[in-house]
Parts: sequence; structure tokens; C-alpha cells
Amino acid sequence: MNITTIVGLLVGIAVIIIAMIMDGGAPAELFANPSALILIIGGSLAATTLSSSLETVKTLPLLFKQAFTANKFQVAESIDLLVKMADRARRDGLLALEEETKNITDEFLKSGLMMVVDGIDQNQIRVILETNIEQMRTRHRAGITFFAGAGGFAPTFGIIGTVMGLISVLKNLDNPALLAKSIASAFLATLWGLMMANLIYLPLSGKLKVKSEEEAHMRYMQLEGILSIHAGENPAIVREKLKSYLPPAVAKKNAEAKGGAPVGDAEGARA
Repeated sequence: MNITTIVGLLVGIAVIIIAMIMDGGAPAELFANPSALILIIGGSLAATTLSSSLETVKTLPLLFKQAFTANKFQVAESIDLLVKMADRARRDGLLALEEETKNITDEFLKSGLMMVVDGIDQNQIRVILETNIEQMRTRHRAGITFFAGAGGFAPTFGIIGTVMGLISVLKNLDNPALLAKSIASAFLATLWGLMMANLIYLPLSGKLKVKSEEEAHMRYMQLEGILSIHAGENPAIVREKLKSYLPPAVAKKNAEAKGGAPVGDAEGARA
């Protein structure tokens, strides 16, 4: 699970509940008007669906899942693998990598290394892999845009709910006993619209964007490693180049864990 998503959501809900209690209210009051909640969620999702493709709508369950799960990319481990491949390529030639790639489950990395083995031109490899990354970003952008759109529609439907509630209030002006309660229920729709937008939809959009950029960052690192292997660069140079993709603290910790050695194979470093 993505701990920041869970913690952020729980803290947000807790802050709202605490603020209500401090103002003399009760959390149960949020659900005093269920029709408002149905209007906000149903209306915002329906409006966003109208502005989205069927393919994006079909992936909604997956998008929710991605927002609440952590990326499993291990940049440091990927760097170690690429340095190992660079060392093997310098010692035994590029064709020796074919056997190594059979154990790689990352399709992007595996595809790039196989193009190296097949002797494809370096510029063509760059173009193909960069296109792959950009298309990945485009696919991710559809989900990001969906939740951003829902975040824009939710407050509007909250206002619609409030207006609908006030219409009912005006019909009962001759009943003062119900007037205050009706007005409170009407404004509850606006509250739900704002909460859904700023606590659910927009944060989910931001989370998906962050995860997309994390994956793109990982892929560009792998791309540089693949091209370095193709160019026959020294494994020590490959590691130095790729570790710039790590945060300084992580890069330092990774170097200390390896006893300060720049590469995993002394023979490769001397080559």
C-alpha cells in the first residue's frame, strides 16, 4: 500500500471531523442528507465520463488501485543490473547479454537490451525507447486528467445540490420548525462537493501524476544505461552516470553498502 495516500486521506478526514466537533457539530451530520452525497459523486463522475474516452472509464478500478499502491521500482537495483550487464558486455561481447536478458522480467529493460544484442543502431534505440516512454506518459495522463476533471465538477454539483435544497426551503417558509434544518441540509451539498474535490479527486490526480513521473524517471535512467552498454562504456563510468538519477542520500547509502566500490566487478573497472 502507498502509505502517503492512506495517511493523507485519514489525516484529512480526521481534521474535518475535529473541526466539526470544535464548532459544536457532530460527524453524523455529514450524512444527514444522503441525496447530496449521491448527487456529488454520481454527478461528478457522470460529467467526467462525458468528457473522457470509454477506454479511460474502463480503467477506473485500476486507477484507484494504482493511487493506493506504491511503485515497486527499485532504481538502485536496476543500476546494479545495468552495471553488471556493462561489465559482461565489455568482457564477453554484446552477444553474451542474450542469455542474461532471459531472467529479466522488466519488459522495457529487456526490450532495450535485446535491441543492443541485435545490433540495432544506437540512435534508433533511443528513438524507440523514448517513444515508448512518451506513450506511457500519454496513457497515464488520461487517468490524471479524469480525476482532475472530477475535481472541477464536484464543487459545481455541490452548488447545484445547494440550489436544489434552497428551492425546497422556499417551499417551506410557512414552517419555521423545518426551516433551519432544511437550510443546513442544503449547504451540506456544497460542503460535500468541496470535500470530494479537495480530499479525493484532486489528490488522486496529483498522486497518479507523481507515480507517472517516478516511472518515467526510472525509464530514462534505464535508457541511459542501455545506450552506455551499447557504446561499450566502462562499468565504472556507467555507474557514475546512472547514480545521478538517485537522490544524493540514497546514492551515498548505496555506495557505502558496497564498501565504496564504484562498480561491482574489479575486472570490469580495469577494462
